[in-house]
Amino acid sequence: MGLFGNIKNLFKKKEVKEDEETKVYEEGLTKSRDNFVSKLVNLTKKHNKIDDEYFEELEDILIMADIGVNTVMNFIEKLRKRVKHENIESPEDLKEIIVDELFVIYVNDSIISNKVVYNEDGMTVILFVGVNGTGKTTTIGKLANKLKNDGKSVMMIGADTFRAGAIEQLQEWSKRCDTLFFSKEEGTDPAAVVYEGLDIAKEKHADVVLIDTAGRLQNKVNLMHELEKINKVIASKVEGAPHETFLVVDATTGQNGISQAKNFKEITNITGIILSKMDGTAKGGIVLAIKEEVNIPVKFIGLGEGINDLMAFDIEKYIYGLFKDMM
Repeated sequence: MGLFGNIKNLFKKKEVKEDEETKVYEEGLTKSRDNFVSKLVNLTKKHNKIDDEYFEELEDILIMADIGVNTVMNFIEKLRKRVKHENIESPEDLKEIIVDELFVIYVNDSIISNKVVYNEDGMTVILFVGVNGTGKTTTIGKLANKLKNDGKSVMMIGADTFRAGAIEQLQEWSKRCDTLFFSKEEGTDPAAVVYEGLDIAKEKHADVVLIDTAGRLQNKVNLMHELEKINKVIASKVEGAPHETFLVVDATTGQNGISQAKNFKEITNITGIILSKMDGTAKGGIVLAIKEEVNIPVKFIGLGEGINDLMAFDIEKYIYGLFKDMM
């Protein structure tokens, strides 16, 4: 029995608890499920045998789901070999295997971990990067709320001093979440903001510091230099920091989001990706594309507009939320 079959049975037996997080996944992935999964179901109903036409239509469905052309081509080739080797003739028999093989792409690498790395010896520093418009500041606010609810003392540092309104937006989130906050006026050197902010965070005994950075400077070189300066300041203030560098990607942008991940990976050390606005897309494959094309773990996923709709990424709940109608 494959991964999907195991998860299906776990949920049927209620061994995987249908808790609030599972419900958020289920509701947040409605658009993806209605679009992507319905096409897989219709494909199975349409064909009574597995032939070239079947594989061509499956290929189109997967590409349209934002999985990525190279990943899809490799996947289809692997599926063809499995069909031949196991003498699979019915599309109905292949349906569950498709889901299994899709998610083997994600889980088949033991290096990938969605767990947040915390500093065991003191304050944890998490740096956030991402282009403007991805929901980066909102995501920081939601994560701050999540950490606060977990009993951690949180401080936000607004080092995006170039975008008008960015500081005020983050400060508003700090008020909403009742967390510590530090920034300076627009135009201030971001590295200087981080330097002072970390000193204050130490004085206030913050457990976790979340640092917002500029989403866009004049060019990639300028952005790289800015992040290098900030990273040096962080490392000088807290040993081993930043402990995480999260890239926020807007899931609705599809392959453009993958390009952003590749670009930022060249600029700085990205340790995890947060997919925002996942509830706003009808394409569920971007998680697979990120794993296959940039090999960076998705650590959180935004599944709604509410303050509690940022979830730690859980592959089993993701599979259940996306493919529950096939169970």
